[in-house]
Amino acid sequence: MTLKHTGRLSRREMLRALSLCAAGSATLGPLLSGCRESLQTPEALEKLGRKRDLLDGKPKFLIVIGAAGGASIVDSFLAVRQSECANAGALNTFPDAQVQSVAGSPFRAVKYSNSRLGSIPIPVDTDQLAFVKKHMNDMLVATSVGTSVNHNIAQKRSLTGNAAWRGRTLQEAVALQWGASMPLPNVNMGTGGYSERGTDGDLPLACFGETVVNPSLWPLGLDGSRGIANAPSKDVIALARSTRNALDERSIFGRTFQDSPALKRWHEQRSVQQPKLEGMDLITRLNILPNAPPQIPLAQYGLDSSPDGARLRAAFPAFFTDPVEGQAALAFLLLKYRVSVSVTLGPDFNVAVGGPNGIANPPLAFDISHNDHRGGQAFMWARILGAVDSLIGLLKSEPFDAATGESMWDRTMIYVATDFGRTRPRPTHATEFGSGHDLNNGFLLLSPMVKGNTVLGGMDPNTTLTYGFDARTGQAQPGKVTSNEPDIFSGVLTAMGADLGGSGLPDASAFKRA
Repeated sequence: MTLKHTGRLSRREMLRALSLCAAGSATLGPLLSGCRESLQTPEALEKLGRKRDLLDGKPKFLIVIGAAGGASIVDSFLAVRQSECANAGALNTFPDAQVQSVAGSPFRAVKYSNSRLGSIPIPVDTDQLAFVKKHMNDMLVATSVGTSVNHNIAQKRSLTGNAAWRGRTLQEAVALQWGASMPLPNVNMGTGGYSERGTDGDLPLACFGETVVNPSLWPLGLDGSRGIANAPSKDVIALARSTRNALDERSIFGRTFQDSPALKRWHEQRSVQQPKLEGMDLITRLNILPNAPPQIPLAQYGLDSSPDGARLRAAFPAFFTDPVEGQAALAFLLLKYRVSVSVTLGPDFNVAVGGPNGIANPPLAFDISHNDHRGGQAFMWARILGAVDSLIGLLKSEPFDAATGESMWDRTMIYVATDFGRTRPRPTHATEFGSGHDLNNGFLLLSPMVKGNTVLGGMDPNTTLTYGFDARTGQAQPGKVTSNEPDIFSGVLTAMGADLGGSGLPDASAFKRA
């Protein structure tokens, strides 16, 4: 569908709408209004007379953390004690002492200790209590039922709400809404389905994720000449680029494909985006590496570490060897320097060597639960919550608007997106056991924008299965175990204050802080 800025339907769109109407289609209303509105920027909508009730013109930020492998909500904030379950020995329930209550909160915190992680001889000693106490007022857990137990499919559906809004991802929706002024509004360091783009082909190309593989080295590629020994001067490089562009346009290839959208995009990236990135000095601002010759001789090549480098290296000391720490550090810088409004990160299925125990990331991340459910969940939850805690601390300490006193954290949402849950049965009274994939689970959201200290839905202690809720009112609905992927998708955007006019998404007011 084409997009014009007059607010009027094109002739082709009108004919399509009328044909649907003749066929009795129920999609006529969204096609005539919502589809067009969903592609407009907030500024364009305002020019057309649309009130910006939820948008204040300042960016908001989304950090998606892909908990790859299946982070189980019943091994964290909705854990069940054995004394609460009529069939405790056969289900994933914990000894009462390992499930800690949090005063004034519906959340729980698991404490787990073992001398090994499955067959890996490293200790697992974790306690979620400090995290919950510290952040509970900015935490919301929404119970969920998914529609796939395939890793890649479920991961992507956790970002699209199972194509809830024309197939776009949460990151793309945020990039469209708040990222118009950002050079790379959507940066994606995720894995598998978390790294995939959505299926809404009408979005501006800038909304789709910019892939970053190595967060520590990627910033060094954000300038075409700096860091190269004996490189020509900027004036000479500018002249060479100008000559190259002129020759390209006059070449047979350039004349033949001058109307190609792909070639136009390439020219735009080369002529507009590249100078913008270089002008922002991102090769310095985003560079976490220290000047540490002879291993890292930045100064020798005319480079320097980020002004924030020291505090980020303190917050994420394993940034160079632990992918998640490196990604989290870069995520903070991308938001701070207004490069992006959405950043995706998270562990992959590969082993990462490092950390106090010698292994920072076990094989298969959360999916190591197939071999050791309790140990794998405890280890990986500690890994995710550690990164979240450090990110929140940095964002709280970073001013956003001196006039209003807002910090970066005041305008940031962290969404822990998991593939699915894990199966609940275990061998009778076993403390070490494996688990499979299960549709039943829950999602964690953290932000000053969510209704904090809240569980939407609930837990049946006799089955250890979560049940649903009304996304508008927040009322629990015991026995409801139908899929609610669109509710989660809508809840994230609703809490952030996104304009969802014409989206067709369910009302998810229960997610938003009053």
